[in-house]
Formats: sequence, structure tokens, C-alpha cells
Amino acid sequence: MVPLQLVGSLRKELADSLSTCRVLVVGAGGIGCELLKNVVLTGFKNIEVIDLDVIDVSNLNRQFLFQKKHVGKSKAQVAKESVLQFCPTANITAYHDSIMNPDYNVEFFRNFMLVMNALDNRAARNHVNRMCLAADIPLIESGTAGYLGQVTVIKKGLTECYECQPKPTQKTFPGCTIRNTPSEPIHCIVWAKYLFNQLFGEEDADQEVSPDTADPELSWNPADTEARATASDQDGDIKRVSTKDWARSTGYDPVKLFNKDYICVVLQLFKDDIRYLLTMDKLWKKRKAPLPLDWLEHQKLTCPQRVTGTGLKDQQVLGVAGYCQLFSRSVETLRSMLADKGDGAELVWDKDDPPAMDFVTAAANLRMYIFSMNMKSRFDIKSMAGNIIPAIATTNAVIAGLIVLEALKILSGDVEHCRTIFLNKQPNPRKKLLVPCALDPPSANCYVCASKPEVTVKLNVHKTLVLALQDKILKEKFGMVAPDVQIEDGKGTILISSEEGETEANNCKFLSDFGIRNGSRLQVDDFLQDYTLLVNVIHSEDLEKDVEFEVVGDAPDKAPTPTRSQEGKNVANGNKESAEPSTSSKAPAEQNEVLLVDSDEEEPSSSTMAVRMESRGHKRKLHDAETGEASAKRQHLSQPSADDDIDIIALD
Repeated sequence: MVPLQLVGSLRKELADSLSTCRVLVVGAGGIGCELLKNVVLTGFKNIEVIDLDVIDVSNLNRQFLFQKKHVGKSKAQVAKESVLQFCPTANITAYHDSIMNPDYNVEFFRNFMLVMNALDNRAARNHVNRMCLAADIPLIESGTAGYLGQVTVIKKGLTECYECQPKPTQKTFPGCTIRNTPSEPIHCIVWAKYLFNQLFGEEDADQEVSPDTADPELSWNPADTEARATASDQDGDIKRVSTKDWARSTGYDPVKLFNKDYICVVLQLFKDDIRYLLTMDKLWKKRKAPLPLDWLEHQKLTCPQRVTGTGLKDQQVLGVAGYCQLFSRSVETLRSMLADKGDGAELVWDKDDPPAMDFVTAAANLRMYIFSMNMKSRFDIKSMAGNIIPAIATTNAVIAGLIVLEALKILSGDVEHCRTIFLNKQPNPRKKLLVPCALDPPSANCYVCASKPEVTVKLNVHKTLVLALQDKILKEKFGMVAPDVQIEDGKGTILISSEEGETEANNCKFLSDFGIRNGSRLQVDDFLQDYTLLVNVIHSEDLEKDVEFEVVGDAPDKAPTPTRSQEGKNVANGNKESAEPSTSSKAPAEQNEVLLVDSDEEEPSSSTMAVRMESRGHKRKLHDAETGEASAKRQHLSQPSADDDIDIIALD
């Protein structure tokens, strides 16, 4: 018997594979630092890492490749330099860039044998998922949330992709709740962030902070509510002006900002706005009424009334007077910062910017006090305002180790032995923290990796702009980067083109202007992602308030995943040659909560199956790589036609 040859702890064949293969690490943050250290010490020699972020002081407690002297520098570049101290012979390329940059196209991804994700946002995760599907490259996805963590492998045709299962959308709140009737601290924090943008940042009409006179609760008569919503901006002889314009006219005087009693402005912040809210008596029949604050009264106190909480300064809760003083100081600091930037400048809210965080902390706590809520520490508000789940260095280290173990299986040719692994906060009844689960096969209803992806969207074609379709539906909801949209109207009308300037004239027109109506179908292509989606339009005039569209409907029962004999009949997203049917023999069994798996047996990792629409789309011709010529654009029309109608991957 030939003795097994080992290089360190690895078989020689595997060690040789590690030293020659090229791998891509996306992200150099909490997981990324641990992962880069692991891959070089395991024997990987050709590594490329990409990250858009720069190092912040708050990273230093867990991202051990960085030191205080590195603050402000590129994470990817510094991570490369630090990791080379572990293995000077490694060949590492660092990119200080976004993975969503068009330069990193499908051909770029095909240079690698494996991609490992260490990302912190869903948009980038969706994008990398689609690029790996298009390039037919295995992807190892990972994430941590406090003490929880997860690692899974995504392989085209064999496993679920990242988007096969529905992800919870970020929680939003009705505008009238934020402006009129906050009942939770998060409502006050969102209001304070809106206020920051209204005063110092980019104004957004959807982020108004003054009382909402169109609140449905103010009227029992729907017609009256509609009248309120469409009321003129003129109230008697007093003209409403934007919060920012008014604040500038006062020189950002903190007293006037606090009381907002400037004669030219009807509505205000902590005093006059609250008095105005009290006149809306119907709001307070079943709620405790708010209590207006008077700036001068609290300014008479030379020191904070009280401090609660122990420990670090950021974990203490100041009294009302303390937050009044903090509000004043932060407004003055931000005003100076804005003035230094010059006329027309704007500030961007950042949880790691002390004056911005002070402003939101003070404003949110004062509003909590007004609405009889317990005030929060700066630490708590920062966590909620930045949507932060505290990062645990040990969790990142465990997950990074699991990523490498799955990578070794892939490079050994044992993809069928790869698993989804969950890291739990507490041992399960079998006393296990790590729970492996069998990989699930692709979902036939997935609007990304199905053979012919298709969705149905409900919207009002008379009120939905082409620009909203592009930005809010295709880019934000469906994760596209540069979509092209063609109307299936028999004429090949191009509604949206990714080519600059081609269809910009369409942006401010409504979908109905182009004959789009109930039952219309839109063919959507993203050539960067090599991704095609068919969108069925359902016209509705009964959407809920503040809801612009819905992805609706249960998918019809689908046929089983195509067998090899059907392979030639279906073209999946990505190359035709790379499309493979699922070979998984184990279908999803039960709708298990992933953190409640307590069996020694390996279980399918599927949770509740996503609701997806049946796929019938047809793919447009892709870029011809041999000739270098792009497929011809179909006819586009600038003028309307006259005769046409708990995802736990909440990353560190």
C-alpha cells in the first residue's frame, strides 16, 4: 500500500491545489480579517481581496489586522500588508473598490476557483451571488450576528443560491407614526436621523419631521383624509418653508431650533410642533399626550439633572437638561462643519462621526422624554441608529475557520459533502453549538437561479414613474446594477436602457404613458450580472398608504427540477454550457427554524420556502465575446405610443 503523502496536515494533492489555485475574498472586515489569516496559514498562495471601506477606530477591537496607525487607510491594502507578515511568499492582490464596480464582471469572476464572501450588506451579497452563478464558480457565503453565525456553500445547479429563500426586509414605519405618534424609541431615533438630514444633509421629502396633517387618524371620513393630504402648502398668510432653509436663516441658532418659534414657520421641533400635535385631539383619545419642552427653562439648569447607568460614559443616560446641552453643542459643531464646506454643501450622517451621533442621541432622547418613553444611552442609540448588532470577535473567528473547512472540501472535489453550518448562542439539547445541515437543492421558484426567472409586481401604472421602476423596484428590490427593460408589446419597445442618455427622457413619465397596464410583461436584463428577469405587471389602485408596489402571489405548483435529459431545453442565468440540473436527492423536509435543530442527524437547511413566481422568461442575446460586439439594442421609444395601452446573516 502506497503511504499517504502529507504536507503539514493536508494531503499532498490538496496542498498542491491550494498553492496553485486563485481565490477571491470579498470583504476585509470582521470575518475578512480572520479569513485572510486562515487562508494564508492553510497554504493558499494566490489570493485577491476587495473591500471599499477604510479603517475606523471602532474596527480595532476585533479586526486584528489593523492598528491605530492604520485608521483612515484602505482595509484591503492594510489587510494584505499585515497578512504577508504571516506568509511573505503569498501572492496577494488588494483592491480598494466596490465589488459592484462594472470592472469586476463575469470574466473577472471566472479567474477564480472559489469565492469566499465576508460582506456586511445584502446588496453586495446578492450581486456576488449572481456573478458566481453566471461564472459557475463555487461561492462560500457567511455571516455573523452577535453570537450567531452561519456558513453555507452555493454551487450552481446543486444548491440553493443566496436569494432562493426570502430575506426579511428592513423594517420601516409609516410617516405619520414617526412624525405624530411615536410609541417606541426606534421611532424617535428615525425621526432624529431625518432631522439631521433636514438640517445638515440631503433633503428628502419622505423624511419630513413636522407634524403630518394628512394622518388618517385625524379623520373618520376617508374623503376628509384625502383633502388633508392634498392641502395647499399655504396655510392662511403663513408660507411653509423647508426646515433647512429656515435653519439657515436663523444661523442654526439652537434656541430657535429647539423652540422653532420663528414667525415665518408654522411647525417646529420640541415645543411648538408638540403644541400643534396637541391640537390634533383625536390622536390622544387612546394615547398619552406628549409634553412640550421649553428650552429656556431647561437652560437655566447649569448641570445635567441626573445620570443613570454605570460603566462607560456612552452607556450612561443623561437627564433632560444634559441632553438639552448636548443638543446645543452638537448643533454648533455641525453648523461650523457645514460652513467650512462652503455654500451648497451637505453633511452625511455617520454613526462613527461624534458630532452627528451626539445630535441624534440628544434629539432622539428629548423626543422620547416628550412622548413619555424611557430615554436611552448613546451606546443603545448608536446600535439602533446604525442597525448594529454588536460584533463578537470569537464568532468571527469560528465562522472564518468553518469557511476554510468548506473550501478544502470544494478543492478536494467533495462538494457533495459540503454543509450549511449554524453557530448557535447556546448548546442545543444534544449539547452542540455547531449544527451542520445538508445543503438544499435550488428552489424552482427562485427569481435568480431558476431556469426562467419570473416575478409578479403589483403597482399603480398611473402613479409609478419609470425612474421608480428602475431605482426602487429593479435596483433596490431585485438587486440589479444596470438594468435594461423592454416592454413585450410586439414592437420591442425599450423602456429603460443602461446606456447613458438613451432613455433618460422616460424617467419622469408614468408607466401608463407607454401602454403598460394590467397584465403587461417586462423583459429585464442586467448584462453585468448576466441576469434576466421577466416582470408581470398587475395594476392596482388599492395599495396601502405609503406602499408603492408589492411583489405578490403564490407561485403555481412547479415541475420538479429538470433532469439531465431536459438540460438542453432550459437556459439558466449565466452560460448555457454551465447550467447543470440539481443532483441533490434530499428535498426540503420540514419548515424548521434553523436555530432549533437539535438532532445529530444532518437535516436540510431550508426554512420557510420563498414565495416565487412561475418562470417563463426568454433571455436576450448576450454580449458576443468572440467578436466583441454587443447585441443590438431593440427599438426604444422616448415618447409614449399612441396605439398601445430571521435571516441570521446580518453581518458584522
